Amino acid sequence: MTTTTITTTTEARRGLAATLLARRGSVYLNTSATAPAQTPSVDSLAGITLLEADLLERGFLLSDGLRQALARSTDAELVTAGRALLSDIDAALGADRDHTPLFRSFPASTPSDTLSFYVDRVLSLLLQAPEQPCILCGSNDTVHAVAPCAHLVCTTCFDGADFSACPICHRRIDTDDPFLRPQHHRPTAGTRRALPDRLRVLNYGGSLTDRTADAAAELAGLLSRTGALSPQDTDDLTTLLDEAGDRTDVSWLPESIPGRETKARVLAWLLDEPDQYLNVLPAVIARITTATDVLRLVAVRSGGDAGLVTPTRFTAIPRPLRRALLEALNRLDVTLVAEDIDRHAQAWKHLAERLHPFEYAPRYPNAALAFAALRETTLTDDTLSRTLRATARTVPVANTNRPKVAIALWSTQVETALAKGDVKSVLPLLTQRPGEFLRRLDHVLRLAGTDQATLVLDALERVVPHVAPAVVLSALGEIRTRTRKGAERVFFPKGGNAKAHIVADERAPLAGAVVDRAVSILTGEILRRAGQLTQVDTAVVDAGLDGVIAPFAERTASRALVTLPRGSELPLPDGRTVRFFLHWMESDTSGRTDLDLSAAMFNDAWEHVGTCDYTRLRFAGSAAVHSGDLTSAPAPKGASEFVDLDLDQLAAAGVRYLVAVVFSYNNVAFDDLADAFAGFMSRDEDGNIGAVFDPRQVEQRFDLTGQSRASVPLLIDVKGRTMRWLDVVRGVTGTNHAVHRHASDLATLGQGLTSLFTSGARVGLGELATWQAASRARTVVVRHLDGSTTTYRRGPEETTMAFAARIGTPHADDGLDLDLADVHLAYLVRGDLTVTEGGEAYALYPAGLDARQVRLLGASDLVSALAPQ
Repeated sequence: MTTTTITTTTEARRGLAATLLARRGSVYLNTSATAPAQTPSVDSLAGITLLEADLLERGFLLSDGLRQALARSTDAELVTAGRALLSDIDAALGADRDHTPLFRSFPASTPSDTLSFYVDRVLSLLLQAPEQPCILCGSNDTVHAVAPCAHLVCTTCFDGADFSACPICHRRIDTDDPFLRPQHHRPTAGTRRALPDRLRVLNYGGSLTDRTADAAAELAGLLSRTGALSPQDTDDLTTLLDEAGDRTDVSWLPESIPGRETKARVLAWLLDEPDQYLNVLPAVIARITTATDVLRLVAVRSGGDAGLVTPTRFTAIPRPLRRALLEALNRLDVTLVAEDIDRHAQAWKHLAERLHPFEYAPRYPNAALAFAALRETTLTDDTLSRTLRATARTVPVANTNRPKVAIALWSTQVETALAKGDVKSVLPLLTQRPGEFLRRLDHVLRLAGTDQATLVLDALERVVPHVAPAVVLSALGEIRTRTRKGAERVFFPKGGNAKAHIVADERAPLAGAVVDRAVSILTGEILRRAGQLTQVDTAVVDAGLDGVIAPFAERTASRALVTLPRGSELPLPDGRTVRFFLHWMESDTSGRTDLDLSAAMFNDAWEHVGTCDYTRLRFAGSAAVHSGDLTSAPAPKGASEFVDLDLDQLAAAGVRYLVAVVFSYNNVAFDDLADAFAGFMSRDEDGNIGAVFDPRQVEQRFDLTGQSRASVPLLIDVKGRTMRWLDVVRGVTGTNHAVHRHASDLATLGQGLTSLFTSGARVGLGELATWQAASRARTVVVRHLDGSTTTYRRGPEETTMAFAARIGTPHADDGLDLDLADVHLAYLVRGDLTVTEGGEAYALYPAGLDARQVRLLGASDLVSALAPQ
């Protein structure tokens, strides 16, 4: 079975087939593949066998159902389906790209002395003359200019069979340049190649009609999410809308879309076709519940940021839409509209130029008043002023006695009360907005002290049922660590890039009794909401989920092969060698671009002990080996770099932590490139043999995007043999970046993030799964890492809180044979458990779970399921 090479960019959305393949593990065939069973031809059986072999080489398997469906296909249909499937998988793994490193026999041919290699390059560059003997070896007639850089290269000193670029400047050269000689093929016989941990069984999804139905189900799932979608989910949302959405009949649209940014994208999609305004405008207006909904909608419609982080140049708004948006604003509480407008004042001033609110003041007076407060409009005796005065009389907090319109803002009142330390005044204000209350809970409790803490906690108990689940979980994680004085605080500010800011923690700790009650209130609310979900008899929770973090800040999560929440720690797959990889391709706008894959090594005290990058190709012999520094990546092949890590040798060399980094050496933003991605493989054979890029061994692959110039995707605990997914960027300026110049900052970042995610300040996915299982099931089975299980049955008089606290302790009940049990709810690391048809399952690696039989949950679904009813 052959594959087809496709060209994509970091901004390209995957198609519907690839979307459902990634989200459900389902493959759909055309209608003829569902025809009555017939004896497959010899050619068809051979083709299926070849397809299975190709899939296995990529870490995928065919289910029996899919194999049988393929056997009912014609030969032409089989070839088409197989090529499309392999193409989608290759794009997901990064296997659709050329991955030839600078040293084609890497790691064996990587120079042991980086300095000597550098000196040879410099001498050749400065002293070599045309038609003269080589200055390094003295050979005659061996020096030639390579194209297009024209550097003079000696074919005796530099082996064209090993180099894939100019040995002097490391820029890619023409593939037909005489310097480049055929690459020596590596022997692969006898190598041991285990299947990856992310192995997935591909299931038969049905016909194309079934595909449409499944697309609608996936769309409904995304629309129910309470938080901001990740970039990958955002891409999938658009793909699914194009397939399952309908502008002529919006009955499929939920009455409420809890995710504000998701709502903006959906409403903007509805408004893409002005011819359908008559059908969609009533639905759009009905779903606008805040003024910021309008701002987000117009921003997305103008091609801007739904998160309102970056400014947007608003495009023209047709008159019917303009009136509809003003009508939506006019229906809202004008004081809340004024509050929302003040929060993004500059953006609203620009939007007012498109909406013309004063032109429609008689028809939409509340909207006009809110904009007048924003602009501090001077009141005179004209018609507009009379309208504004008349409207203001109906608003208790509006003031038109002064020359300019003013509306008292809630935020101003809150900040004033907090500045005075007036807890009794601020509590009534904060209870008006429960989400803001929880975001400021720590601050208010510090102001209250022990004397007024009860007032705050009583108010917390009243408002917490109305707060979004992500905010509840965030507050819980933060507050439960506040009995001790912290050394540092870590912030992930809202923005286009996933930046982490680390500052000294100057807060005084909170009293233990105060923290205990706050934790009890927040945990109790989570258990209460989970108890409202469908009840089951038996649930299974994998103890391996304890290292996984409940998702937060998904807005900036990288598009990745394996969706892993930021901060999560997992055991590294079996095998001594980890191979990082990086691939990028220049665009017309980026020009020549040099990305660098680097690794910084630290000891137990986070002291820098070494690097492996273009300045040092080897560390501690072969403990870490770099494939060589390519300095250009012209289309269509681009460029790739690799770093091999031998964990045993690194440990022997005194390395405890290793931080992976990708730098843009010449300061080109990742978004400006045609393509850029990185990842890692787990290699269990000798690194000197086998393919340099083996898609079967890829465990993670993620896109490099955004306006950043430095990405810090992960760190490895060499001693613990674990990988922690960081997925953050570093702010760097200038050019000529090298990892040793940033070692101190990387140590601070690695140590700070490790401390954060091990402190309990972020709720773990294992904790969340345990709470949900305790609230929904009478029997909970915990599967341990060694394969053993522990069973917990809820007692007749046992409260949900007590049952949840008992799970994971030695106080267990008689064991349960999972092979004989009907499991309707499962939270797994690997989907290797039989879940009863119609049940629900979360699996970090779905493995053999079939989305046609079981509802597959994402990590975000576990949070969204706890939305207030």
